[in-house]
Amino acid sequence: MAPERPAGVGAHPKPSRRRPRAAYKPYSVEPPRQTKPDGAGLYAALDLGTNSCRMLIARPRGAQFEVVDSFSKAVELGTGLEALGKLSHAPMERTVQALRICRAKLDKHSVRSMRLVATEACRRARNAREFINKVQRETGLRLEIIPPEEEARLAVVSCAPLVSARTEQLLVIDIGGGSTELVWIDLSTVPPARRRRAIMDMHQSFEGADAPSGARVVDWISVPLGVATLRDQFGDVQDDAARFALMSWFFEEQLADFSPYDHPQPREGFQIIGTSGTITTVAASFLGLKRYDRNKVDGLRMTSDQIDRVIRDYLALGPEGRRTDPRIGRERHGLIMSGAAILMALMRVWPTDTMSVADRGLREGLLYAQMNRDGVLDVT
Repeated sequence: MAPERPAGVGAHPKPSRRRPRAAYKPYSVEPPRQTKPDGAGLYAALDLGTNSCRMLIARPRGAQFEVVDSFSKAVELGTGLEALGKLSHAPMERTVQALRICRAKLDKHSVRSMRLVATEACRRARNAREFINKVQRETGLRLEIIPPEEEARLAVVSCAPLVSARTEQLLVIDIGGGSTELVWIDLSTVPPARRRRAIMDMHQSFEGADAPSGARVVDWISVPLGVATLRDQFGDVQDDAARFALMSWFFEEQLADFSPYDHPQPREGFQIIGTSGTITTVAASFLGLKRYDRNKVDGLRMTSDQIDRVIRDYLALGPEGRRTDPRIGRERHGLIMSGAAILMALMRVWPTDTMSVADRGLREGLLYAQMNRDGVLDVT
């Protein structure tokens, strides 16, 4: 029997499907004024989400890229959005301060090619355009609000290096602050040696990628619930275990129209890749890392039993224990259980043996897409 839904739960947008309504008009990007000529080979990608502002500056290096500079800060832009329907003053000011730092880094490296994007919080806020204008006035940066489909595509592209040559069916999961994207891709007709290349080619369009690459998008969905928005939906539930159960059940409800939900999942040739702060934190906890090490986490394969044990350990710790657990970290402890609730729901729906952990996401997808467009990656 499903738990009783708390009052007010459910007043959020429906999941975005294969062809999202009314694409949000992108804002053009104005690069910082050039001061040095050495930024020609550099690319930048900025992801302003519901919870965090992250940026990477990188140069192409073979089939990958080399990070030159980076920035990450929990700005909590979406604070109050669930209740008010708009971005609040204090979160906007925190975000502008973070973007000023990003602007300084772009100027320092004289970056010429960049994409600076905003996602779910700005998609939903009724004052998003005013905020975008404020950012431009105060930092000189112009953000573009990307639609859910593009966010899903870029999450898929970022995971291309982790796709196994044996993978015939691929599910990519990206748990964000304000939304969660899931994409199921059929690679069975693509030669094994070309499967990573086929995923990389999806940066332009899900539909457009089908014909030339052979990869076929079975279905995709953008659920407007992420670690921050799901937490806020159930913030008034006091009991820790009950809140976790309600969050997980409520998220699973949103997946009912996703094609793979009732589709028999193949065991052979089926790969799930999960990308998000939640998933990398669970992986770091499983490894017992007190200091995060990306080289140990990115590409790690975890079984469903291992994931389940870590999440049960989080529940046993309780709020105070999670707050002081060095494996979780100060910026993640308040969000880890809503993220774990999403992850638990997904593992129930797709009861597979393993998940590949990706310490990569929208920023990496933006970089790969730009470099792939310019032909500067050696993807052979």
